[in-house]
Amino acid sequence: MSRKTETLAARLREQLGEEFELELGPGIELGITVPAGRLVEIATMLRDAPGLEFGMLVDLAGVDYLTYGMEEWKTLQATASGFSRGVRRGSPPVSPDTPRRFAAVCQLLSLTRNHRLRLRCYAPPGDPPRLPTLTEVWPAADWFEREAFDLFGILFDGHPDLRRILTDYGFIGHPFRKDFPLTGQVEVRYDAEQQRVVYEPVQIEPRTLVPRVIRDDHRYDPAMKD
Repeated sequence: MSRKTETLAARLREQLGEEFELELGPGIELGITVPAGRLVEIATMLRDAPGLEFGMLVDLAGVDYLTYGMEEWKTLQATASGFSRGVRRGSPPVSPDTPRRFAAVCQLLSLTRNHRLRLRCYAPPGDPPRLPTLTEVWPAADWFEREAFDLFGILFDGHPDLRRILTDYGFIGHPFRKDFPLTGQVEVRYDAEQQRVVYEPVQIEPRTLVPRVIRDDHRYDPAMKD
């Protein structure tokens, strides 16, 4: 950890106390995780406190940690045959009470101090996930929170105009959730008889793609066979 990062971490401990998790990412990236009940309070402190002065919200994104830490393919170990890296079929348990599933992650910048900080807040368990809006702290959060609502279904209480921003009118579900089907739920086509676009149940059959192993060994070359 560089001296600049250590100084910022010390200021965060001084201003916020112990009610947060401090994380050191790659390089000199510093991040904190705060409880939802104190999100607005801590965000305001990060913006206004001397020595912090994070006046710019660079980005806010939703995250779904449903399958975090789970691996579907055996890719960490080499195999002799190349055909044993099969998929581990099955899906993680999905429940509205899954702890620490949804979170909002903010990237903050202090123009006066030239500091960057990652601010993360997990939504409490429940359906739909809810977090307080940060539009009163950083107005730039307006469209970012609409995007997180559209793609992940996170509701931001107090948002002035929380509605979808990327998906089509009447879209069902939230496409960036880990349990959303990859093929979607409906497909769109133009009906020549009705002379309009129609929505129909998706016809693509979901399947698991198994990687194909290509070998350069002459034993697998069809031209070398009898």
